[in-house]
Amino acid sequence: MRAAFASAASPDQPLTALTVGEVPDPTPPEGWVSVEVRAASLNHHDLWSLRGVGLAADRLPMILGCDAAGVTPEGDEVVIYPVVPDDGDPRGMSLLSERFAGTLAERVAVPRDNLVPKPAGLSFLEAACLPTAWLTAFHMLTTRGRIESGSSVLVQGAGGGVATAAVVLAVAMGKRVYATSRDPGKREKIAALGAVAVEPGARLPERVDVVIESVGEPTFAHSMKCAAAGARIVVCGATGGHLPRVDLRRLFAMRLELLGSVMGTLPELVDLMAFLIDKDIRPIIDATYGFSAVADAFAHLAQGEIFGKVTLDFQH
Repeated sequence: MRAAFASAASPDQPLTALTVGEVPDPTPPEGWVSVEVRAASLNHHDLWSLRGVGLAADRLPMILGCDAAGVTPEGDEVVIYPVVPDDGDPRGMSLLSERFAGTLAERVAVPRDNLVPKPAGLSFLEAACLPTAWLTAFHMLTTRGRIESGSSVLVQGAGGGVATAAVVLAVAMGKRVYATSRDPGKREKIAALGAVAVEPGARLPERVDVVIESVGEPTFAHSMKCAAAGARIVVCGATGGHLPRVDLRRLFAMRLELLGSVMGTLPELVDLMAFLIDKDIRPIIDATYGFSAVADAFAHLAQGEIFGKVTLDFQH
């Protein structure tokens, strides 16, 4: 079968470590099932894997990809939840493509318990956007950020998958949403989604109850300054740097909560899909490529100019 995999680690030129070629079909162990992939989406996690971050040399080659939607041998249309129990990982879990083969292949083996029925109202491409970026945003807003008790949200660095999802979801939840971007074109797109788009570091008209932070060093001081008393600053990444300076005086004086967040649960994925159907909203897709153009899809993601998700259509 065809697959896209990391054949090496290349910290400085990750795309040179990407190989597209034939690999053996998966042989699912007991309790697992082979899913025919119809659509997948890319994440920055895939680029980090190509750099060798979180993917040791003894696990190469490794099929990339965390997210996919497809069809089981019984003909059921499903979305794959990518978090797999893993006693060999200190976290007690791992994502597909870290220790077990990922989703960027014509077929992928996953635990049967990780399969979620795909709602008829979502296309395969839309469903494939959800398990990592959109589920992470949903978990950050609801479970970690407890947004139901707040009225306002700041999303840093909108444009990428998680941040853009957080904007769409928070607007649909009826919250006042502010979102930053360095790019004037992206700020226009953010405003069209119903948020107040501002330049990074800009003063907001109010302090917010929840901050969605995935950028790190460049935006973290701004996140702290924009947080209301008792606010939750929820962090899921550090694409701009992982060692920000933290003003501890503001942290304790304003009684702020600084919360780490990774992914979400399988029941939350079910809730997320139901929420999308109920509110009649869909994931924002920046670009779709056929699987034969998967290298072009990775190049597009690596450029960093996307707004939404980059998806792969395995049916073309």
